[in-house]
Amino acid sequence: MPENVRKPLLSGVMRWFLFTMVLANTGIFMQQPLLPLYLQELGASVTQVGLVFTLSSIVPLLLQIVGGWVSDMLGRLRAIALGSVGGVLSYIVLVMAPSWQWIILAQTFGVAAGALVAPSFGAFIAEQSSERDRGKVYGVAEALFWIVAVIGPPLGGFVAARFGFRRMFLLGGCLYGVATIIRIWMAGSFRETSEAHPQQLTWDSLRGGLGAMVSMVLAGGLVTWIMITDGVRDVAFRLSGELMPLYLREVGGVSVENIGYLGAVFGIGMVMTALPAGWLSDKFGERIVIVGGFVMESVAFILLVSVRSLTGFGLVWLIFGVGVGLMRPAYQSLVSKAVPEKLRGTAFGLFQSSIGAISLPAPWLGAQMWERFNPRTPFVLTACMALATVVPVWVKFRLPRTEVEEQLPVIGREPC
Repeated sequence: MPENVRKPLLSGVMRWFLFTMVLANTGIFMQQPLLPLYLQELGASVTQVGLVFTLSSIVPLLLQIVGGWVSDMLGRLRAIALGSVGGVLSYIVLVMAPSWQWIILAQTFGVAAGALVAPSFGAFIAEQSSERDRGKVYGVAEALFWIVAVIGPPLGGFVAARFGFRRMFLLGGCLYGVATIIRIWMAGSFRETSEAHPQQLTWDSLRGGLGAMVSMVLAGGLVTWIMITDGVRDVAFRLSGELMPLYLREVGGVSVENIGYLGAVFGIGMVMTALPAGWLSDKFGERIVIVGGFVMESVAFILLVSVRSLTGFGLVWLIFGVGVGLMRPAYQSLVSKAVPEKLRGTAFGLFQSSIGAISLPAPWLGAQMWERFNPRTPFVLTACMALATVVPVWVKFRLPRTEVEEQLPVIGREPC
């Protein structure tokens, strides 16, 4: 192909990849904002809701690093197909759960699936893009991916309000099941052309990959500060994230169906921001975009405890979506450039596991703050922690000079 002819940002396998993500995560977003309400319907208290999400967070701590390593060794598509089977099992338990305690098992299957899928997601996109255009590719992928945040919550709220939670879970499970079938087909059809040859899973390879990543984390450089700042952010948002639906219903007086519509507003903010965020990351650097995301998220949580109307909550969810839409493509692009290609799956898994370990008790602590002080306390603390993270991001999120120079504009585009 002539050098002056540009290849599309999204390859054929990438389009299939994102299509399955849309299907699977439409089902996930249908149930995600309403799961705390389902727990209450099954007899759980506010403290027990926090406990469920805390206990279900233990599994990814054990599996995400292994999931990233499996992704590096066997290939991204194979790891995603394997993990999706756990997602199907999660929906089966959700539909059949006789009590709130069973939701812990459903969450366990779900997060086990994510432990294999999530590290492969960022690594696969990095491998399907050139470095100088990586922010754009992540932006396009995030925009398409977060369409589910527009479709899923209102669909889930509509079905749950009219037909009940179990039928809502059944519909979501069907969508996830179709995605799983396609992913299994992709793992067999595209592996020879789109992925490296699988390597043997050995203890030595796992130990070597983890040793290299731990050395980078402890070196005090960019990888260290990515770990620290993302950890603080995760703690902050897990203090209040699972309590948001309860706050909207019990304090804000928002109906179940309207909670779903607010989730769609969040998705709109994500979709309209992700693509510009990727472009800005490539042009001006990831740290500027990440700082903007932290500021927007802080503003959203400050407004959350101040507004009372549905319109006000809609504005909050839109700002929140814009903040997350700014941060996700920039963070993923930065991580993909900060670690070697052969360790990307392990890196994404290590970040998620370590950060998850730090934030493990956060949902339970947030629920305690709700009951011992007042419902606004965890949200105010989240806003303060997000704003405080701006300073280290601005000072420390700098790529080495040689990597920055490689990102300078050039004529043409490398094959994706």
